[in-house]
Amino acid sequence: MNTKDLRSAKRPAPDQELVDIAEYAVRHEIDSTEAYETARYCLLDSLACGMLALRYPACTKLLGPVVEGAEMPNGVRIPGTHYQLEPVQAAWNIGAMIRWLDFNDTWLAAEWGHPSDNLGAILAVADYLSRRAVLQGKAPLKMRDVLTGMIKAHEIQGVIALENAFNRVGLDHVMLVRIASAAVCAALLGGTEEEVLGAVSHAWIDGSALRVYRHAPQAGPRKSWAAGDASSRGLRLALIALKGEIGYPAALSAPVWGFEDVLFKGDKLRFTQGYSSYVMENILFKIAFPAEFHAQTAVECALALYPEVHGRLDLVDRIKVETQEAGMRIINKTGPLDNPADRDHCLQYLIAIPLIYGELTAKHYEDAVAIDPRIDALRGKMEVVENAAFSRDYLDPAKRSIGNAIQVFFKDGTRTERVSVEYPIGHRRRRAEGIPLLLEKFEAAVAGHFGPKQAAAILAACDCQQVLEEMPVNEFMDLWYL
Repeated sequence: MNTKDLRSAKRPAPDQELVDIAEYAVRHEIDSTEAYETARYCLLDSLACGMLALRYPACTKLLGPVVEGAEMPNGVRIPGTHYQLEPVQAAWNIGAMIRWLDFNDTWLAAEWGHPSDNLGAILAVADYLSRRAVLQGKAPLKMRDVLTGMIKAHEIQGVIALENAFNRVGLDHVMLVRIASAAVCAALLGGTEEEVLGAVSHAWIDGSALRVYRHAPQAGPRKSWAAGDASSRGLRLALIALKGEIGYPAALSAPVWGFEDVLFKGDKLRFTQGYSSYVMENILFKIAFPAEFHAQTAVECALALYPEVHGRLDLVDRIKVETQEAGMRIINKTGPLDNPADRDHCLQYLIAIPLIYGELTAKHYEDAVAIDPRIDALRGKMEVVENAAFSRDYLDPAKRSIGNAIQVFFKDGTRTERVSVEYPIGHRRRRAEGIPLLLEKFEAAVAGHFGPKQAAAILAACDCQQVLEEMPVNEFMDLWYL
């Protein structure tokens, strides 16, 4: 690009990537029954994660208004709490709750992420719009509108992630939450394609958080609220765009100053498919274990080995662990682990716990369990290596497996069998096995947080696809309000 072009004040044509997102958010009709059914399960699972997170003071201390007393009468209901908030802060609260325990859905590709993080913004704006409509004597949004928004947010975040590894340049995946939330919320607010494009351009211009808080030696609890922060920011940008604030059509491609030159090392964003409902249909659920997804099958392997190993822990000589390249980069950790957020992203810790205790729950990341000397003793005996086949199948669009394998060797020369699991229980290939467990997770989370009458009303509303889809959003949110 020559200096004359850089000096030109002629407004550029919009980047095609922004056009595609805006057209999809505003115009595309979702016609997949499977996507809507999966979205309902995703909604239930995400809210279950939020209710479970409310058991932890580290989460609840951050919830509520930005400052004490700044609540909003007839505002957005925050599920499981007594808070009524304006929609942007409501999105922060709901998003943080859903993500806190690292137990909500996952998408794995060149980039990783958790598309249900967008539900914070989607529920907040839908409840806000519905309550406003009721006050004006108009019809509120239906929960089908929420499910449609979820499908589209999943698709936008997931399709961008398929071929674009933002982690490779140190950027955190929550930027994709902000982008998807901005697009879908702007559309829900009634934005035109131009207004949605403007909101999305602002979301790209924001850049991204750095991944420093996800990795050793500084992994910390910010990773539990970063998505709520991104989702609320996406909604804020949508509201700004709907006030007539202009967008920036070459936010991605502008030479020198655009996203690709500044933050993507000059590389062009790559896309191999358009937007439909592929991501929701193929989403990965974290059903059994609140742990980083690249370790889910490793935990299953460890649980399979528990009966043979737990009584012989002192005799363990070494443990061979095979994982994918992504697992090697993200969760292969040695040395001290300082907090729960550090522990739930350590492959060795996630294997040691089920070998010792025969289970893995959120409580196992707390200090009271982490002081058990057997955990670090086992971690020190683990050899983690990349399995090339696991890495290859992880990126194969026809498979999208997340394989791990474990074999334990004892000091007397004996060994266990090599246990390998390629597809976690939350994978599309294991839906028939996984959905009943997902519903058990949901029912237990609801029953554990609400009284019997309120819990029964929530379960009844969520039990039938048609009943849920036809329910006004404000009435659904009232069910969850304390």
